[in-house]
Amino acid sequence: MGSIQTPFTKDQLIPQEERLEIQRSKKELLIGIPKENQQYEKRICLTPDAVAAITAHGHRILFEKGAGSESNFTDQQYLDAGAELTADKSKVFSCPTILKVAPPSTEEIDLIKPQTVLISALQLKTRNKSYFEKLAAKKVTALAFEFIQDEHGHHVATTALSEISGVASVLIAAELLTSGANRTGQLFGNITGVPPIEVVVMGAGVVGEFAIRTAIGLGANVKVFDNSIANLRRVKDNISQSLYTSTLQPKYLSKALRRCDVVIAALSGQNRAPVVVSQTMVENMKAGAVIIDISIDMGGCFETSELTTHEKPTFVKYGVTHYCVPNLPSRYSRTASISLSNIFTSYLLNIADDGGIEHSIRMDKGLKNGIYLYHGIVTNKSVGEWYDLPCSDVNLLIF
Repeated sequence: MGSIQTPFTKDQLIPQEERLEIQRSKKELLIGIPKENQQYEKRICLTPDAVAAITAHGHRILFEKGAGSESNFTDQQYLDAGAELTADKSKVFSCPTILKVAPPSTEEIDLIKPQTVLISALQLKTRNKSYFEKLAAKKVTALAFEFIQDEHGHHVATTALSEISGVASVLIAAELLTSGANRTGQLFGNITGVPPIEVVVMGAGVVGEFAIRTAIGLGANVKVFDNSIANLRRVKDNISQSLYTSTLQPKYLSKALRRCDVVIAALSGQNRAPVVVSQTMVENMKAGAVIIDISIDMGGCFETSELTTHEKPTFVKYGVTHYCVPNLPSRYSRTASISLSNIFTSYLLNIADDGGIEHSIRMDKGLKNGIYLYHGIVTNKSVGEWYDLPCSDVNLLIF
């Protein structure tokens, strides 16, 4: 009887030891939370409740004194929650993980230690090339929280802050219609026998949807304009009531603007917001009407828009009040801080449970999408193209 032919060698047929995946060990995090130094940034990434939840899992948080004061959180609250407080900014920036809202300034980058993990906003269009070069020189791994996605592909932090911007825009407009100089003395509200406020919302994204919800809730008549039929259909379905919708056709938009009391702009573009309202359209609006240009962060949607500040938020042009303040959620810093904190708490605990950021970005595609620097190498295509920097795919860098 002949021998059986086999493609395996004799050694390969000998029983082998089973190889199991090595269990990832939980990593203890040391997180530094510095005080924000941007003039109009009042938010904080973690509330005292979030700090208590994180320290209860055995992690340490080094907190700069006064960092939560602009959001009405006291140092004592953070101390009671388990944070370690210091007045030394350099100590905070020496932590292996740094968590902040605004991108670090040049002076703050100098304080960051090599191989640090930085989690903050990026605000891509406000950066410069040297910002990325300085971080790269320190081999920093940096995540932009506006790029982080959930399992459905939604940008979690951006969506949360957009909800705040949408609601806030209507509340601010209501305030600007009250009695006073160049104000009409009108009230948002469905008052019996009184014609309702007419509101135009340009943009049917998250900001627009929450502006529409709030305006309708206050009894206003709302007209919605957007060039995305899918967005208009989604808003109509979500609002669950009859709603005037239109594409951004000048004829219909001009007619709506002439009659409205408030117009809220929440349109975005690839490099800047599209300018869809001309100076002539503004000139033809009612005296005392209010413009809330939320898109001012990306250049603004009105030809008459000019950047304003939280200290001096409005100006009047052609009899129309313009409100063009960027970073609108910072006006409601406590609410915005709680919203951001809810997001960061779960991500930080997951990163620790996964054994650190290296393992976590392998497991979580949405978190990996937030990486724009990996050990000093630019991994975000938009950053590379915008600032003419060499860019690598993060999937080729993680092992």
